[in-house]
Amino acid sequence: MMAKPRVDHILIFMNRSFALLTAAALLSGCQTFAPDAPDGTPPVADPSVVAAQAQPQVYRNFSQETLLSLLTAELAGQRNRFDIALENYVQQANATQDAGVAERGFRIAEYLGAEQPALETSLLWAKTAPDNIDAQRAAAVQLARAGRYDESMTFMEQVLQRQGDTHFDFLALSAAETDPQTRAGLLQSFDRLQAKYPENSQLQFGKALLLQQDDRPQEALELLEQQPSKNRPVASILLHARLLQSLERNDDALSLLEKGIEQYPDDKRLRLTYARLLVAENRLDDARSEFSSLLQQEPNDDDLRFSLALVSLEAEAWKEAIVYLEELVERGSHTDAAHYNLARAYEELGNIPSALLEYSLVGPGNDYLPAQARQSQLLFKLQRGDEASNRLSQARDSQPDYAIQLYLIEAEAWSGQQNIERAWQAIQQALEQFPQDLNLLYTRAMLAEKRDDLALLEDDLRFILEREPDNAMALNALGYTLADRTTRFAEAKQLIEQAHQLNPQDPAILDSLGWVNYRMGNLDEAERFLRLALQAYPDHEVAAHLGEVLWAQGKQKEARKLWREALKQQPDSEILRSTLLRLTGAETL
Repeated sequence: MMAKPRVDHILIFMNRSFALLTAAALLSGCQTFAPDAPDGTPPVADPSVVAAQAQPQVYRNFSQETLLSLLTAELAGQRNRFDIALENYVQQANATQDAGVAERGFRIAEYLGAEQPALETSLLWAKTAPDNIDAQRAAAVQLARAGRYDESMTFMEQVLQRQGDTHFDFLALSAAETDPQTRAGLLQSFDRLQAKYPENSQLQFGKALLLQQDDRPQEALELLEQQPSKNRPVASILLHARLLQSLERNDDALSLLEKGIEQYPDDKRLRLTYARLLVAENRLDDARSEFSSLLQQEPNDDDLRFSLALVSLEAEAWKEAIVYLEELVERGSHTDAAHYNLARAYEELGNIPSALLEYSLVGPGNDYLPAQARQSQLLFKLQRGDEASNRLSQARDSQPDYAIQLYLIEAEAWSGQQNIERAWQAIQQALEQFPQDLNLLYTRAMLAEKRDDLALLEDDLRFILEREPDNAMALNALGYTLADRTTRFAEAKQLIEQAHQLNPQDPAILDSLGWVNYRMGNLDEAERFLRLALQAYPDHEVAAHLGEVLWAQGKQKEARKLWREALKQQPDSEILRSTLLRLTGAETL
């Protein structure tokens, strides 16, 4: 009788085309489930790689049961049944206490985003491979993800002792949403380690991140400023620059980034941050130059191309912007935004037909309604209001999800032309389809005021307030109308004060407070609120109101000066001219 073969010889009798090559290498911890595949494809075994790695390996003994379980896992992985592969590997990692099996289980769990198995297998891998930096680092990261920060720091310290790259930055970032007590405890752990390793830049960077999250930018900045400027990591430079920006030290941030670019001239993150800061500083020509250099380095990066187009628009380099925007359309990238901004550029160049065409090409998305609104404004300016209405009607048919907003655009456009009846028709048509839409009802209320239908205005605004008692805009509109068009001053003041409690800085509400106090004879209070409103929002209507209060106080000279300045800014203001005519007997000063 032939002797039973030993378990470690069982591989000799298996099919060498798959089982030998796969099992031998994989059971020794080969990482063929690649967690970071660049194309996002599932991890599978590569026989050629396995064959190359299999020859020098020395394999430990596994029981038949373990071997069968692991081979089943590999076959399951080949068939995209990663749930089975993970379950088997976790089970066998615990059963065998083998570092290679634990690592492979961890890689699969990490790839699948299975948090608990990833934590379990990473801790087992770290335990069974105490000298492996990758194992200790993996355990630290998984513990941090699980919110077990003190334990994570212990593993991080082991990596630090072996002079490996740590993930103190990940540890700090993972604590961003935790409670202050947890962050305070983590900071203490950082302080303890920093006392041991005072020159360690990784620790300094991680602690600086934590301080930034704790809204302590000055302390974070002081920590980073201790780092030597030579060979600083890019991430540290970027954080340093952000901290300087948060402290409104943009010039220092620009200088820091310039030095960083000298050290790392090909680093896209540094150059992009620098370019964006140049835009924030309104150094648009410099920003265009920087974005252009970036685009030359990355000619297929359409985000850069779009940024360059926007900066060119801000710099009023219309023709240059058009070149980049047309490239985006040709490449099928940022298409709707490109059409919208092409229209803007053509408008500025006076090419209205091209602008109208580009606005019409903007599809559903963030730029759709602004494009429809601007297209309508242009057509009304060209005295083509009926065409604008027809286009908006067609847009409502083709994009019914935007119907309400498109009705509002049409009503506003007609109202802007002082054609209240056409605006009224548009809103009434809209309300036939959407009878309880609050935006439509609010717009109808404003039109009702222009038609002297105060009863309907009040009905619509009361309807809105029944459903949204804290609608500050409706409270203010009703209160102001009652103060301006009726003698129900006490009721008006109560409504406006309620709106003021909701939005105390809103200049429209401050104007209403001033006006109701004026109507009630409280001239000092009226002046105070109207000055606050005019300071926050230098508007011709507010100027008309404040001037009238000053006039009533006997400050005619100051009132005339205020009106004169307001007329320079808004020469066609109806409320200014009617106020002047009523108080001085003339429409001009």
